[in-house]
Amino acid sequence: MSHEAFLSNDNRFTSFRFGDKTIRFKTSPKLEKYTRVIEWDAGYLVVTAVYNGEETEEYIDLIPILENLCIDSEEFLKDIRKVSVRYD
Repeated sequence: MSHEAFLSNDNRFTSFRFGDKTIRFKTSPKLEKYTRVIEWDAGYLVVTAVYNGEETEEYIDLIPILENLCIDSEEFLKDIRKVSVRYD
């Protein structure tokens, strides 16, 4: 089993994929794309993203998002060792 998850976006939604599960959540309509993951800390991401042509640092806390979706955050996140930006 791979221990890598993937972050991407399209339109107004961010996608976080791990294994056969994908969670999607609303994001700013001004977000053009994520460019890289700077840090992964068990549910907390520091990433770079492009908004209106400008690259900026952004922070994403997945734990409240998972809890709002009634997903056990500890169970979902326990096997993730790395997160990368990936657009298919």
